[in-house]
Amino acid sequence: MSIKLTLTEDETEILIDALDADMEGYLEAAKEARGNTRREEMKTFTEAAERIGALKARLEALLGE
Repeated sequence: MSIKLTLTEDETEILIDALDADMEGYLEAAKEARGNTRREEMKTFTEAAERIGALKARLEALLGE
């Protein structure tokens, strides 16, 4: 499925900032899970952070950042 959106530059920057904060949360959760030897949770949180990072990079590319 594909969704088409029209966003202003400001809206895109808001999404980038929100994704950055979300990604940091997942990375921190992965770090905590690693410290508590919860491997499955660490893997899940790391994958989520990677997917968020990829989406963030796509949005940044649209803005030419």
